[in-house]
Amino acid sequence: MQELLNDLLPNVMTKLPDFYKSVGETLVMLLWSGSISFVLGMILGITLTMTKKGGILQNTVIFQILDKGINFFRSIPFIILLAGLIPLTRLIAGTAIGVEGAIVPLVFGTVPFYSRQIEAALAELNPGLVEAAQSMGSGKLEIIFRVYLKECIGGIARGTTITAISLIGLTAMAGAVGAGGLGDFAIRFGYQRNQIDVTYVAVIVLVLLVSCIQLFGTYIEKKHTH
Repeated sequence: MQELLNDLLPNVMTKLPDFYKSVGETLVMLLWSGSISFVLGMILGITLTMTKKGGILQNTVIFQILDKGINFFRSIPFIILLAGLIPLTRLIAGTAIGVEGAIVPLVFGTVPFYSRQIEAALAELNPGLVEAAQSMGSGKLEIIFRVYLKECIGGIARGTTITAISLIGLTAMAGAVGAGGLGDFAIRFGYQRNQIDVTYVAVIVLVLLVSCIQLFGTYIEKKHTH
């Protein structure tokens, strides 16, 4: 088996420590930025839904500020966002390079997208369920947690899956400009040194990671879809 791998993937086999480190860096970026983006995006998505016209916490000022702010950051290409956030990244993380330096721009690139996914998922709720909860005297927080979030788990799972897959692509892009991870591994060795097997292996690992996330997300969505 070792000889077969050496024949098929000669460049990868000589760089196994770098390869393992790159996979670890990608997972760290995904877990940290994903966790932060999940919390912030969920909060923003819920706030958008509750404060829009006809929402249970209708507030035009807050809705317009969040709506315009999210649209603004969503319109900025991620590669430009990486460069534009360097001063803020250095202020927060202490560095603008490496895995630590990638977390801040990854969060800024993911939160607006995820908040829209949550907003879309919550919009699928039957308004009659909210009216029924209100008629039974349920408070605002009860409606949010026991009606919106509970009844929309399938849609939220779908949005989370889409966002997580998109985030994997962003980590690869961040790696290409010095953040480490599989993107950096594929560009530095596969592209710049014309080592095709390195590129193929990096792509295969990313595809497997995306497939695992998609399968898990689809399972959760089907389990909670009425």
